Amino acid sequence: MQRDIFASEHNDFRAMVRAFIAKEVTPYHEKWEADKMVSREMAKAGATGPGFAVHNDINGPYFQRLATSEQCERWLPGYCSGETITAIAMTEPEAGSDLQGMRTTAVRDGDDYVLNGSKTFISNGQLCDLVIVAARTDPEAGYRGISLLVVERGMPGFERGRNLDKVGMHAQDTSELFFHDVRVPVGNLLGEEGGGFVALMQNLPRERLAIGATALAGAETVFATTLAYCKERQAFGRAIGKFQHNRFVLAEIATELAVARAFTDKAVLEHNAGSLSVPDAAMVKWWDTELCNRVVDRCVQLFGGYGYMREYPVARAFTDSRVQTIFGGTTEIMKEIIGRDLGL
Repeated sequence: MQRDIFASEHNDFRAMVRAFIAKEVTPYHEKWEADKMVSREMAKAGATGPGFAVHNDINGPYFQRLATSEQCERWLPGYCSGETITAIAMTEPEAGSDLQGMRTTAVRDGDDYVLNGSKTFISNGQLCDLVIVAARTDPEAGYRGISLLVVERGMPGFERGRNLDKVGMHAQDTSELFFHDVRVPVGNLLGEEGGGFVALMQNLPRERLAIGATALAGAETVFATTLAYCKERQAFGRAIGKFQHNRFVLAEIATELAVARAFTDKAVLEHNAGSLSVPDAAMVKWWDTELCNRVVDRCVQLFGGYGYMREYPVARAFTDSRVQTIFGGTTEIMKEIIGRDLGL
């Protein structure tokens, strides 16, 4: 079906991004995977490599909605140029999807908050210059006691742990962060004290839509590569796509992707109109990420032995895509949100 959510300027922008990635990302990605980190030279071009979605899609709305004029003057020039790389730290070793279970604390002391605790699985954790940290400023107030503080590179007591050794997404630095009596100025409070949990909940639908859309785009790319392979690869005297089973698998994938694309495009339009609901965003996130994993798994099978070789993109997609059903809220949490909305 013809997509109708993009105007000409959207298509021009998409073409520009594709050209940028082809020139500035693809030729260097193998090295970044080996280094387990993207070169900071990417920042000069306004991107942070494979972690740019965290910087732009996730963190951008927090600064846009919550930052004061003074904070905007301090942080946004570098943020917009890409010279300042950002991260957001919510997940803790003992608190993943349950944000209310976080233990990191920030105690007011004069003109500072004294921050103590640890975070894990933080994307851009090694490279970040600013990190939005969710912490408890009032341990007795439940979710109303959570605030957001912006911690800056070089603040005494702010330490980065190891760059975590993941199954996939090797070029994306993902880290442990530690805070030992870090004195964060009150001027680095993002939004209101005690308003952190609400801010997180307000931004999560956009984040989950972005994750879903990214997963769907990845699935579509793997499918296109696999379809081309099935038309070229010969077995028993004919293209492997000509065998009925393989043809049916490809037909199933094409249909599933088309259905998911229609739903995701509708969610994008609703988000732009300010009407995307939390349950609908959860549906997009769990459906598109789970679909991506199913599509990639079937595509690996169609590639046969070559699909298990890391020199083939489908093999890297097999490990890279798996985590999408976990970060941003697990599939199980998404179903819980949807189920509660049904009154169950």
